Amino acid sequence: MYRIFLVEDEVVIRKGIANSIPWEQEGLQLVGEASDGEVAYPLIRKEKPDILITDIRMPFMDGLELSRLVKKEFPRIKIIILSGYNEFDYAKTALQLGVTDYLLKPINSSQLLEAIHRVTAQIREEQELSLLMEQYRKEQEETAIREKNRLFQDLVTGNGSVQELLEKADSLMLPLSSAWYNIVLLRTSSIHHADSEYSPSVVEVEKMLLERIDASECIVFDRGLEGKALLLQADSEEELREKQEKTLQVFTDVIGQYPQIRYFGGIGKPVNRISALPESFAKAGKGFAHRFFVKESMIVDSDRLLPERVGLTGEEVDLSRISTLGIDRTGIRNFLRVGEIREVGFFVEEFFHGLNASAMRSSLFRQYIVMDAYFCTADFVEELQCSREIVETPDVNPEVFQNEDLAMRYVIRIMEEAVRRREQVSGNKYRNVVEASIAYIAEHYANEELTLNMLASHVNFSPNHFSMIFSQQTGKTFIRYLTDYRMSKAKELLRCTSKKSSEISAEVGYKDSHYFSYLFKKTQGMTPTQYRSSESRPEGLA
Repeated sequence: MYRIFLVEDEVVIRKGIANSIPWEQEGLQLVGEASDGEVAYPLIRKEKPDILITDIRMPFMDGLELSRLVKKEFPRIKIIILSGYNEFDYAKTALQLGVTDYLLKPINSSQLLEAIHRVTAQIREEQELSLLMEQYRKEQEETAIREKNRLFQDLVTGNGSVQELLEKADSLMLPLSSAWYNIVLLRTSSIHHADSEYSPSVVEVEKMLLERIDASECIVFDRGLEGKALLLQADSEEELREKQEKTLQVFTDVIGQYPQIRYFGGIGKPVNRISALPESFAKAGKGFAHRFFVKESMIVDSDRLLPERVGLTGEEVDLSRISTLGIDRTGIRNFLRVGEIREVGFFVEEFFHGLNASAMRSSLFRQYIVMDAYFCTADFVEELQCSREIVETPDVNPEVFQNEDLAMRYVIRIMEEAVRRREQVSGNKYRNVVEASIAYIAEHYANEELTLNMLASHVNFSPNHFSMIFSQQTGKTFIRYLTDYRMSKAKELLRCTSKKSSEISAEVGYKDSHYFSYLFKKTQGMTPTQYRSSESRPEGLA
């Protein structure tokens, strides 16, 4: 129902209007009335009607003054002016104030009702448009997340010409043309949710960071479980480093407010052309891979890494004095669990650099390292419920023991294969997550408050990561999928029940039946009534 407030100083006219219109029957509700603007204004502020009907000539505060106040505080309220004065200046002032209609007295109830219905039609149209625009905005946000992620992949893999990359960035309204660039990879995780996709505190921190990090300083890309990538830009290398320092200071300041949050970052290499961004990304990735070797929070510049060697530093090799406890099996296991395939080379390089240099010249020690890596990898593959036979054994290629370089290449091969298998299993996991999400939608689609954030929290994912996964698996954004599902249920109810359109609207998650009808026509090409009619025709009839 549309709420009406009436202001008229002449009691007879006011009571006549109030009593002559069957408000409820016409889908209206008279929520209040007053004799002048001064009395009416606080009541209007309390009731917040959809339509204000007011006379112009009134004592204390006239209709134009009242309209001016109402429009300033409540611009959505529609105003119908009643005037017994056929003077152009009044009409002109009313129009300037944004008054919707201007009616001359005397006016009967049918004329006033006709004017009210014109205004309610306008309100309905605006509401429908507003809701449609909100839905469009949400859908575009989801699409932008996916497209932005694709742009980042293209930038760091060199996929596409500079012109294509600039055009794609421009379509996303991302400023990409600059003299200098650098990439910083950052990841936050909760010490209380280490094995979880979703952590409320991490989501809160990331939201704060996006609010605090100046958009003019860098572009932030979402990388799902791998955290964020910052693309810094500047007119000179010196300015670039200043921006980098300033941005990372903001990052650590925000994180410092959350002792339960651990972070890690990898800083890339400054480059002076877009086509060189893959180099910057590779450097950032090398630093970022170092996170598997430390427990504390830090941001690493790959050019300044000083790998610590375990064991001895002398020229002579005494294997009895080398402690195998210094070999980081946990790091290998952690990497196999969450590392990316593109990081395998960086990880293995850092792993080997962390070993005793002189000991690595011993074929016996190399054999021990290689076998240890093999067993860690084979055990992990079995945890994925795959056969350990898919992991290449060292005895198949005994030359892997000949030198450090061959040993390193072997470990890279077997770990890459393990990560590939994990990604296949993970793909099945994501399918399971999306299936659970679809089941949740099927159970809760009638809830008008169902949102992407609500669903992401239910399946234990961050909203952005869930949005990307959902789109990849279904080919639709969450908003589009939900709308299509609701429309499908609406068509089912229209075909199989005699329920009114307003009842069906509520059952499929739309409180506003007018918006439901509007959306149904937009998506199905006909109104709910037309759809029901077409479905009920005998087969073969036009």
